[in-house]
Amino acid sequence: MLQVLFVLSEMAPYSKTGGLGDVGGALPLALQQLGDDIRVLVPWYGRPDLDEMHWICSVNVPYTQESAEIWIATNRPDVYFLRYSAYYEREGSPYQNAQGQDWPDNPRRFALLNRVAVELAQGRVSSLNWRPDLVHVHDWQTGLIPYLLDLETRVGSPRPATLFTIHNLAYQGRFPPTIMADLHLPREDFHWQGTELYGTFSFMKAALVYSDQLSTVSPGYAREIQTDAFGMGLQGLLQQRAGQLSGILNGVDTAHWNPRTDPYLPAHYHARNLVGKNQCKIHLQQSLGLESQEEVFLLGMISRLIEQKGIDMVLDVLPDLLQRGMQVAILGSGEKLYEARLQELAAAHPGRLAVRIGFDEELAHRIEAGADAFLMPSRFEPCGLNQMYSLHYGTLPIVHHTGGLADTVVDADDLARDHERNGFVFSVAHSDALLQAVLRAAAVFQQPAAWRQLQQQAMAGNYSWEHSALAYQQLYHRILARP
Repeated sequence: MLQVLFVLSEMAPYSKTGGLGDVGGALPLALQQLGDDIRVLVPWYGRPDLDEMHWICSVNVPYTQESAEIWIATNRPDVYFLRYSAYYEREGSPYQNAQGQDWPDNPRRFALLNRVAVELAQGRVSSLNWRPDLVHVHDWQTGLIPYLLDLETRVGSPRPATLFTIHNLAYQGRFPPTIMADLHLPREDFHWQGTELYGTFSFMKAALVYSDQLSTVSPGYAREIQTDAFGMGLQGLLQQRAGQLSGILNGVDTAHWNPRTDPYLPAHYHARNLVGKNQCKIHLQQSLGLESQEEVFLLGMISRLIEQKGIDMVLDVLPDLLQRGMQVAILGSGEKLYEARLQELAAAHPGRLAVRIGFDEELAHRIEAGADAFLMPSRFEPCGLNQMYSLHYGTLPIVHHTGGLADTVVDADDLARDHERNGFVFSVAHSDALLQAVLRAAAVFQQPAAWRQLQQQAMAGNYSWEHSALAYQQLYHRILARP
């Protein structure tokens, strides 16, 4: 049985801003079902309630006067919540204030998480009486851990193996080099082969250099980040480490996302009986103020409203789609310019365009079930989960050919992969290409038998975490087998 410490900055259902939180909530459980001893360290941002938790111990962090606390929830003894009220108990998201600005002390906040993780990894938290074989860390917020463990070996202390998973290379944890003194990090490693990245100190770069093995969240993204187009300035290092870089597709929590049992849906359905899906569509239209028309082509989108996600392309084509009689339901938040433009369009097209700013878990499920097709025109997408939710719910995705989208969606016109066809793919990140893909989808929607076949093929796919967890378990064994 492997003993693995997971360290993340967010974990559903306690904290979530995107796919990282979903991974934190699902992958450790899937690995536990394979028989491994998986324990998770995550900051406590206010959930679960304190009356559902109890204190385990305090941890004195080296080089600082900080004393952090570790708590566990009554129903999740495998999750260690790092409590340090000055850093984590704030209004806003784990990374930003209520106005969407990064917390200025983010490097100190996440360095504390990293330091406590190292104390756990080295077995120095005596009250826990546990030491992992491997530490699996995620994204820049935990990027110091492999580096700090490497520093341990320089003073003669053995350490566990390390795996660093890249969820989004665009966020690199870059700060002025002066932060190194505040974080008690040695200056001698601040060079191009160490922690330095274009004159800044980078948590991400530290992880990429000092981890034993690297992974990312889809095979396609693993290839893309080694190119100039998607490498975000780190492609040279990633090419150098290509032999230690794996791409493992994320999975879907099918206990939470399942059209047969989803508690948020007004009706349930499955691939052989889609009557409930039509009921979900009518209910969604009525609840959003859209005209209740079963025959109209209804597009859904759930996304951060930023350029990476292609919202500017969607805004370009929306007037044309609405003029053609389609309906669109959009849920998300992001840049204020995009939010305002969407709201203006919705006001100008009542009954055709529904926009909800913010996040609503119940509405997200109802859009996935009630829409006919799902828009996901991301310029780059490391993995993507919504296209897999859509496939599982028989809502055919319309996606840009990139990263995990390319790994999971097979175009309806790809006759060479006849029985795998499950959506609509466009190859150039441009609004014209998006429009043509939507029009192709709308044309097939007018052919009920052809549309139903695509839906059934989409819903036949296996999108659970079981396959992904097995791939990670095999990767852990390969890492531990090396000297």
